[in-house]
Formats: sequence, structure tokens, C-alpha cells
Amino acid sequence: MDDLFALDAPFERVSVLLPLPLDAAYDYKADPAWGLGRGAVVEVPLGKRRLIGVVLGPGGDDVPDERLRGVLRAYDVPPLPAAVLDLVDWVASWTLAPRGSVLRMAVSSPGALEPPPATHVLTAVPQAAWPEGTRMTPARRRALAALDGPALEPKDLAREAAIGPAVIKSMLESGLLERHALTPSPPFQPPDPDRAGHALTGEQADAAAALRRSVADRAFSVTALDGVTGSGKTEVYFEAIAAALSAGRQALVLLPEIALSAQWLERFADRFGTAPAVWHSELKPKVRRETWRAVAEGTARVLVGARSALFLPFAELGLIVVDEEHEPAYKQEDGVAYQARDMAVVRARLEGVPVALVSATPSLETLENVRGGRYRALHLAARPGVAELPTVELIDLRRDRPERGRFLAPALVRAVERTLADGEQVLLFLNRRGYAPLTLCRGCGHRLECPNCTAWLVEHRLLGRLQCHHCGFSGRMPRVCPSCEAEDSFVASGPGVERLAEEVLSRFPEARFQIASSDTILGPEQAGEFVRAVNAREIDVIVGTQIVAKGHHFPWLTLVGVVDADLGLAGGDLRAGERTYQMLHQVAGRAGRAERPGRVLLQTHVPENPVMAALAAGDRDRFLEYEAEQRRAAGMPPFGRLAGLVVSAPDPERADAAARAIARAAPRLEGVTVLGPAPAPLALLRGRHRRRLLVKARKEINLQRVLRDWLTPIRLENAVRLAIDVDPYSFM
Repeated sequence: MDDLFALDAPFERVSVLLPLPLDAAYDYKADPAWGLGRGAVVEVPLGKRRLIGVVLGPGGDDVPDERLRGVLRAYDVPPLPAAVLDLVDWVASWTLAPRGSVLRMAVSSPGALEPPPATHVLTAVPQAAWPEGTRMTPARRRALAALDGPALEPKDLAREAAIGPAVIKSMLESGLLERHALTPSPPFQPPDPDRAGHALTGEQADAAAALRRSVADRAFSVTALDGVTGSGKTEVYFEAIAAALSAGRQALVLLPEIALSAQWLERFADRFGTAPAVWHSELKPKVRRETWRAVAEGTARVLVGARSALFLPFAELGLIVVDEEHEPAYKQEDGVAYQARDMAVVRARLEGVPVALVSATPSLETLENVRGGRYRALHLAARPGVAELPTVELIDLRRDRPERGRFLAPALVRAVERTLADGEQVLLFLNRRGYAPLTLCRGCGHRLECPNCTAWLVEHRLLGRLQCHHCGFSGRMPRVCPSCEAEDSFVASGPGVERLAEEVLSRFPEARFQIASSDTILGPEQAGEFVRAVNAREIDVIVGTQIVAKGHHFPWLTLVGVVDADLGLAGGDLRAGERTYQMLHQVAGRAGRAERPGRVLLQTHVPENPVMAALAAGDRDRFLEYEAEQRRAAGMPPFGRLAGLVVSAPDPERADAAARAIARAAPRLEGVTVLGPAPAPLALLRGRHRRRLLVKARKEINLQRVLRDWLTPIRLENAVRLAIDVDPYSFM
């Protein structure tokens, strides 16, 4: 195949980027008749492998003609849009990741590059047209009888007539059957933008009109759609989607947890008459192939997806929506470390289209951009109809203590009893999976730790396993303590949702409850069944983690009890206060979303904390002003810049040596501070020892250039890895 072109035959040089951790593109020779322009998807040789690549443009003249290898084939798919290739370059430059690693996210479905398999059906040939002397057998008669109606695919005919492939083949060869190719129907029906939606209130209608105008302008703009929980933000941006569809454009909606967004999908189908295309990691290969190709060909008009959907090759994108824009799930930590919310703004700018950032608790970064005039703000201040925001009360656990061995304070227990007696529903929120976060020996205090990570093993009693939530290690509870050899001495310490469910069963034995966590709700189908059961009032008490904190609308849910409101405040996370406020505000917003008033009780040991005080007072702006002032004084994002460097190696000595070498080469520049190296909080992760450095810089400094000039000359041995995270969200 590499000899496809003789050296004296005309050919053109093309530069091809491969989806590998490489920054440079390679030159290949290609048949000029193929007309390979920028974005063409091709197959090329690399060593003994055949790889997908994307043409960036004409090649150079650095490689002699005789050393060039030939493009093996060009795929019959639309070329990747210029905006996607520009996004690849932009993300690579911002994150300091190799361009090929970023490109891999844009060609993440290789199967979609092949044409869809042809579908054939069989029909019976009229008896008058049978060849003379045709022999009829019982199997052939059953086949003809099965075809006395609609045409059938071969596999369906085989099943209906109880025959094998050999019988079908012989009937085709004998002229008893005819094969017909079917044109496959599009996998996605176009949404109807003119279908009537919910009647909008005055402020909803005003916000929707503003978003529709931004779509009509066909120009880049950023709008922060900020509204209290239950204020109808989704219905407002649905109107912007309708405007994009009416203008013949596609729309992309990003959700932080697409696999668990059953209610959102139902609301979309109710508004537009059909389901959108969906993109997330749980898609089956066939659906993934169809979706990628439909987006590229423009037949998928609206796609809702997780952060990776940002790199799909939309043919005619007209609108991007980032729902729950504050969510940490938009930050990818592994591989290419990028913030999907920020990259959505970049893609919108490259496409020349509007982007809407939607949240009831906007991130400090978004609010600072609003204050600086870079983003426009729309605000929804009230819930529509008779629904009102819930009251929020603090339970001081220093005074109202749970009983020994229990986790619900007496005031919360009484509130649950009253709510259940009124026939209403309760959400008990604890953002901790499993049965207990820590298991220790009552004899010697030994704690069960992951062998691959600096992390405690979490007991999952429903599964009968101990699990590490960082590397996935799983094992059974040991019968003997490895430290003191005491038998059956391990006890659970602290609550997870499974242990909390035990208390619910004990205290409220008549109540029907369900644990809602990523361990019990696995994907869209189970999420849909959970939503159905709650709305059908088959569940009285939900014991849930963060997957029930946002987006759900349960009319009969009137009480939310947060069991450990202080949980997110621990540790040195830059955004700990902001994240805790956002999480608790969102989970509080599940209460009282219909005509029944809602009540929220937060169990806390520190009611004086600014997060708790702001939640109880319903004064979001006061908290955000406090948080912004703290960050501004410390020069932290969004008022300064950070980058995290993590050095990892198979043994601690090599990790220490490499980290020290990097630190010694650190630049000494005004406005740039390098902290570390020091062992990372997770000093051992997946069997690798980790050392961390933190780079802090003034906002006006080009941090990427500083990092590039500093780190490019450094050569590390093969066993040592360096991960760079610009604007880190995790400090573990």
C-alpha cells in the first residue's frame, strides 16, 4: 500500500496530524485527484500501524520525496470544520498538551468514518416467474409463507420460517427470492421549533427574547443566564434552541452528568416533539457511530452531551448552551486537563455563535466576567406560579446532637416524621457514597488503606466489598486485622448513604426509601426509572448524593435534610467554600418546587461559617462578595493565575529527584511564585508516587509562555511523568 504512488507519478504533499501524544504533524504523499483539503480525514501508515489522521494543509519540503509514505485512503465523511481544528490548536496551546492528544477527542469514534452497512430485505418472486423445474421443499414453503406480507431482512426471515442461511442462499440462487437494498432512515428526527412550549412569565419571556436576538445576530456573544432554582431557566434557553432550529442551525447543550439527566430529556421531547441526539461515555458503539456521523452531516439538529461533545464536528453550529456552568464536572482532570465551560466560550468565538452559561449559582469566574462587561447577564428572580423558594434553617450539631451511633439530629427526625405524616416526600442528602468512609480495627486502630493509593478504603456493604474511589481497587473485608491479628475486629467509622439508609429503615420502618448514588443508578435507563418512581410517589424518602442535587423536579418533595453540610469545607481546596455553597444551594432547590412550600434543614458544626450564614439568610450575593474579596486579596483565580505540576514515578526516590530538578530550573520572574515540590495529598495514586508544585502568577502574566520556556528544555527519564494543569480545580 505504501507503494501506491510511484516517484515519477504526480502527487502532492499533505501535512497530517495523528491522534497521538505528539505535537508535530507528519508529511505524506497523496493522489492530487483526491483533493485533500484542510480537515480531510485519512488513513495513513506509521511504522507497522495504520492510523486515522486529519489533513492540516499542504506539506513542507523537509523530507525527501523518496522517504515519503503515501496516504492509504480518504474517508468519505465531511472534513472536520475549521472551527474544530482551530479549537484543537487553541486547547493544546492553553493546556500545554500535544495537539495530537487534543485531536483524539475530535475523532473519538473511528467506526463513524466507515459508511453505514447496507440493509437488505427479501421478497418472494411470483410463482409465474419461477424457473422451470423448480423444486419445492418444506423449508422453502415456510420461507414463501413468511414473505406473504412485508419484506423481511434475512435474519428475520430465518427466524420467522425456522430456516438456516443455506436455504435463503439457495432460494436466491434459484430465483425464488429477490434481494433489495434499503436506504437507511436518518437516526434522529428533526425537532419541531414551532411546537408550543410552556407559557412564559414576564421575566422569562424577556430573557428568552434576549437569547433569541443573540441567535438571530449570528455573532459571538456570551450570556450568563442566572436564575434561582426552579425559575424556568431550561424553558428560557429552549426558546433560543428553537430560534437556532428555525434559522437552519444546529444547537449543542452541555450537561455535567448527561447519563443521569432523564427529566431534562423528557422536557426536551415535550417541547420539541422528539428526543435530541445524546453524547456521553455510556453510548453503545452503534449509537456512537451514528451520532458522530449525523452531527458531521448535519442531520442531528440538537445534541445534548457531556464535556467531550464540545469537540464534535458540527456542520452548522448556531448555539451553545452550558447548563449548570458552575459544575466541577466540566473540568477534565486526566489526559488533556481542560475546562469545558471555558472551552465552550472559545468554540463559540471560533464559530461566531452565541453561548449561554446557565446556573442558579454562577461560578465566580463567570460573575467576574459579567462585572467586567465581557459577558451579558440575564436574571430570573422568582419561581413561576405559586411556587416559592424554600426556607433554610441551620441545625447546630453542637447543641442538637444525634443519638450515639445515629446521624440525624432530633430536629431533623421530627421534620421527617411530620413530612411523611403529611404524605409528602423527603430528600436526605449526604455526598458520600457507600456505607462508611473509613474502616478501622477496634483493637489497635489500624485503618484499611488502598494498596495503590494514599486513600482509605470505603466500605460498600450492599456489594460486600471495600473499594478505592480513586483507582477502583476492590477487595473483601478481611476477617483478621493485618496489624494486631484480632479476628472480626473491624468497625465502620462515619456515615455513607448506605449507613444513612439503615437509620432511615430503623427510624421510619413504614417509609419506602431508595438510595440514589452513582453506585445504584447506572445510566439513563435506571435514572429514568428512579424519576418515574419518585413522581409516582412510590418512594417516600430519597437518600442521595450529588446526583440528585440538581435538575430534578419532584412536586411532592417538600423537605430536604443535609446530613453533613460541612463535608465539602475540609481540606485546602481553593474553591471549597464556593463549591459547598453551590452544592447546598442546588440541593436545597429541590424542595417546594410546586404549590407545597419547601423546607431545608442543614446539619452543621459551624453555623457561623460564611457559607452557612449566607444559605440561611438567602443572601447569595453577600457570600459571593466575601468569597471574591478573599480570592482578590490572595491573588487567586479569577484575580490571579495558577498552574499545578504533578511529577509521578514508580518509586519515591525518582519522583523526588525529578521534582527537585524541575524546581531548580524554575524561573525567577517578578509576579511569578513557584511553591514546592511537596508530596501531593494523594502521594500514591494507582501505584505511582506523586510530588506536586504550584505556580502562582499575576493575572496579566502569560503563564503558558512561562511554563513552556521553563519546562520544554527539561528531559525526564521514561519512567517519570509530568502532568501540567493550568487553572487546576483539584489539588489532590
